[in-house]
Amino acid sequence: MRHVRRHTGIMTVLAIVVLLLGACSSMRSDFVKRPSKALPPATGTPSGRYIHAVVGQHPDQSGFRLLTLSNNALMSRVALADHARHSIDLQYYIFDNDATGRLVAQHLLAAADRGVRIRLLLDDINVHDEIDMLNALNAHPNIKVRLFNPFHTRDPSMLSKTTQFLLDAHRLNRRMHNKSFIVDGNVAIIGGRNIGDAYFDAGNDTNFRDLDLIAIGPVVKDASRAFDEYWNCDAAIPVTAFHGKHASHYNLAKLRVDLAHDARAFAQSDYAQATLDQLPNGPSADRPGAWFWGSATLVADQPAKIDAADARDERSLRIGPQIKSMIDQAQQDVLLISPYFVPGDSGTQYLTGLVTHGIAVKVLTNSLASTDEAAVHAGYSRYRRTLLEGGVQLYELRPATGVEQPATAKGASSGVSLHAKAIVVDHELVFIGSMNMDQRSKLLNTEMGIIVDCPQLAEAVTQFFDTAILPASAYHVVLTAPGAQMQWQASDDGKPVIYHHDPEASMKRRLEVDMLKLMPIEGML
Repeated sequence: MRHVRRHTGIMTVLAIVVLLLGACSSMRSDFVKRPSKALPPATGTPSGRYIHAVVGQHPDQSGFRLLTLSNNALMSRVALADHARHSIDLQYYIFDNDATGRLVAQHLLAAADRGVRIRLLLDDINVHDEIDMLNALNAHPNIKVRLFNPFHTRDPSMLSKTTQFLLDAHRLNRRMHNKSFIVDGNVAIIGGRNIGDAYFDAGNDTNFRDLDLIAIGPVVKDASRAFDEYWNCDAAIPVTAFHGKHASHYNLAKLRVDLAHDARAFAQSDYAQATLDQLPNGPSADRPGAWFWGSATLVADQPAKIDAADARDERSLRIGPQIKSMIDQAQQDVLLISPYFVPGDSGTQYLTGLVTHGIAVKVLTNSLASTDEAAVHAGYSRYRRTLLEGGVQLYELRPATGVEQPATAKGASSGVSLHAKAIVVDHELVFIGSMNMDQRSKLLNTEMGIIVDCPQLAEAVTQFFDTAILPASAYHVVLTAPGAQMQWQASDDGKPVIYHHDPEASMKRRLEVDMLKLMPIEGML
């Protein structure tokens, strides 16, 4: 009983600390939250008429364009916002208050001025400097902003955030990792990219290699339905639910001025010029062009996944079984792309079992030098040898030339880092979405994506994979003989090179990973 009382006393003290730290910005109990649903697809707009006509030529199928180029990925979102006439629904893990985030915000605000209804749902874990911009946007009568699974105080200090984690770790450790951008109920962008410089090749230090799909057809309605489930769930809280820091009309007016200034600076940048040079040959949703067509399934975890009492409840809320069912159909080969790859014992056994049955399995993930999460690499490295011994082929993305991730990266990346999440089965079935092949995506975060039966799309993703694993771009990790040491094979200037430990990673960074491997944190990776 003494231990129970001591624990209770500590929790009481921590709770008082949270209240004191957040007294001026704690969550109200009387906030208003009105449910809403996706508006019907717009059919009277130019984009709507085009999409309706082209979808009508492919009954029961959805159309897709693959966004591999970062410039196209950004400007496609901007173009969709500019052509919106009725609604825009956005759901993201990260929406940074940086050049590209503010560019998207400006175009959302312009759409709202035209009468477009905008619903923006963001996971709360990464909302810091963004809160003023989000509050100002929410002051617009046509824009509503909600935060998923928020802290009990708005913009908490590090001490407050740490204390709240200690008090409520089971809830706060579960995050919404979904990513979707749905316009007029007709077109959606779904994939791996968040909103921020790092995801569109506009970052000074961080540039992720990623994949998105522009989708039209029946799968968009399913995406809208999934958005509604999250928007109306108990974990989605309006930004107005917190005391203090409410945007006034003045703040919205000031935001307009600031965004207009930022837009001029962005338009004059080399990045903007490169985008303009590239976009005419890239995809946009309202111009006739080539689409990949196939039957598609929108897969999305249920928002209740963050509240599930035990693993038995969670299994019915997760998309993992649907992804496994897709891979189970493999007869020839499986390509896996995952920046954070921690298969665990069961996943390792499953993948090596596929190889035993004559199925080629290839995995592309980050190298130690390119990853932005050393702890994840520590988890992955535990299974690397077993995977290789079981016949799984491993490729690790190389960083930019001469650039290594810093020790204790703390989520900040340098150079080039893989962020795409995709699976290709037998050159026919494709998954693209937000889900990594790790324990966090499986058990803790909510995730979403699209499974498509389309050989042409599968070929396009395979080309992305094959280009990424070229010796100049990736290390091929191999065992030269059973029981031998691992080797990392690559090429520099066309000449083969071989490394005998994690390449281009300093001793300090390798030591960091060795220390992390000793910690029991795999279930959180």
